[in-house]
Amino acid sequence: MLKTKDSKIQNVDIQSYLFHQGTNFKAYEFLGAHFIDRKKGVVCFRTWAPKAESVSVVGDFNGWNEKSHVMQRITKDGVFEVFVEGVKQLDNYKFSIISNGKAFLKADPYAFYSELFGHASRIYDIEGYEWGDQEFVKNRKSPYDKPINIYEVNLASWKRKNDGGYLSYNELADQLVDYVCKMGYTHVEFMPVNEYPFDGSWGYQVTGYYSITSRFGSPKEFMCLIDKFHQKGISVVVDWVSAHFPKDTYGLFEFDGYPCYEKPEWDGQEFKTWGTRAFDLEKNEVQSFLISSAEFLFDKFHIDGLRVDAVSSMLYLDYERSKTEWVPNENGGNYNLASIRFLQKLNVEIFCRFPYALMIAEESTAYPLVTKPVNVGGLGFNYKWNMGWMNDTLSYMQCDPYFRAGNHNKMTFSMVYAFSENFILPLSHDEVVHCKKSLINKMPGELENKFSQLKTYLLFTFAHPGKKLNFMGNEFAQDSEWNYQEGLKFSLLKEKNNVKFRNFVIKLNFLYKENAPLYQVEDSWLGFEWLVVDEKDNNVLSFKRKDKSGKEIIFIGNFSGNDYENYRLGIDEGYYKILISTDDKKFGGNGIVQKKVYKTIKKRAHGRKDSILLRLPKFCGMYIEKKI
Repeated sequence: MLKTKDSKIQNVDIQSYLFHQGTNFKAYEFLGAHFIDRKKGVVCFRTWAPKAESVSVVGDFNGWNEKSHVMQRITKDGVFEVFVEGVKQLDNYKFSIISNGKAFLKADPYAFYSELFGHASRIYDIEGYEWGDQEFVKNRKSPYDKPINIYEVNLASWKRKNDGGYLSYNELADQLVDYVCKMGYTHVEFMPVNEYPFDGSWGYQVTGYYSITSRFGSPKEFMCLIDKFHQKGISVVVDWVSAHFPKDTYGLFEFDGYPCYEKPEWDGQEFKTWGTRAFDLEKNEVQSFLISSAEFLFDKFHIDGLRVDAVSSMLYLDYERSKTEWVPNENGGNYNLASIRFLQKLNVEIFCRFPYALMIAEESTAYPLVTKPVNVGGLGFNYKWNMGWMNDTLSYMQCDPYFRAGNHNKMTFSMVYAFSENFILPLSHDEVVHCKKSLINKMPGELENKFSQLKTYLLFTFAHPGKKLNFMGNEFAQDSEWNYQEGLKFSLLKEKNNVKFRNFVIKLNFLYKENAPLYQVEDSWLGFEWLVVDEKDNNVLSFKRKDKSGKEIIFIGNFSGNDYENYRLGIDEGYYKILISTDDKKFGGNGIVQKKVYKTIKKRAHGRKDSILLRLPKFCGMYIEKKI
């Protein structure tokens, strides 16, 4: 066997012990394929296949000969190793595994790169990129009390080339970065970028947990994309899938001929509606694999956060399963205790190494303490998607205004639980697919009224407690549902309504960043106060947002189809100016609201002794601010 002085390779016993204990959180330095001597092309290959009878590595460097480089079992728990000379950067390879008398080929679970639209792994030296984001990295801090306004992007379909091809990471660095900056977002979130075989999964069926998809270029070109975002002050969040994986034969599926990364038991082994296998989160080696995958993205790609997909499916044994497809836990309940422990372990480890991280749970149930610390029984995330708010408010907006009075509570109920978790308000990809309609076409009525209602809904959203997320295309009111096979319809920006709508979104995004009342106090009633909560027949809502210094911004919105020429709003004594109005002509409004500054008079309204008189056209919303 070839020998090496590399410390990462020499510490086999320590790294192996930690891996099998479920605490090797840099397992990507231990397993996979690593150059030991670039000059001679010496690579150390390692893989975990506990029930395999034998394993060999095959690839371009040995003519795919299964007998050339047979691997040695170096731990009793199934880690195999071999050193190979004459290997080149970008050589394709796989592991040939014999189990139960049958031979099959598997991609490397720890590969850093994958064959384009193929099944093979590729040799890749992940080191050596020269980062230019030192200033950004040095100043990263906890995200609390900061504006977070996320632009969610599917890299395969933000834009396409004229021939229908993908934009590369380099082309995205040239175009997407400037666009996000121009729009005024603070963060960008990529739908899954780990390697996946089927475009129609949108990246949520992962085969390469350490391999950035080769659809758009190399790992270092992806690093460049993140680097460019950081140099412009934009944080990067990546969608990450730890609940399940697909059953592609070359992937993790029954890796050593038996259930290896998946649960071996019949109950909970599969998610039948997705056609995928559930990770066995009781196995220490699977914990090392997944937590290392998360750390790998922070460590090697400088990401700022993870949005953890499908957390609900991990928390419940009976998630989308019939009564005959699951077994209660040791307490007789339906909580998946192994998954809960895993998520807690994941978050503790990530925040220990990356205290600035965003760890965001896509969790759609009322499971308690998702964003509370592990030491008080929480899952340890710092943010959770507020799916209840999204479902309720979009349901209200889709009502004909005539029927909104009967659904008024859908716009107010979220404040009952708004401070129970740290929330993100998601207007995500899930809301504009599968015949749910685009955001603009969820609004009822004629086109002009659709634009008016959507603008006022966004004003309401940005004033409501919770960080913000908006899916690509929503910012210019794309009229069709998202199609992963096509680019966005940027051609709509030839239409004046869409141009003015996007200008409104830009103004709103910058207002949000520049005004602390809209983002600073979101964990208590100290940052929120209802002004008008019960005018269901008028379809009017109004509330204050306050920052730590006491500065206030007031939202008022008319969600009815009626013009209120003299709407009296009860408010504290003083002078008030309009910060933004959806009725402004430059945003596509009618310009009915001409007055910009208001002085209160001594006339009671809404339980207050002072009030102002507003012109409030149909579907109009505005922010007003007290003049100091």
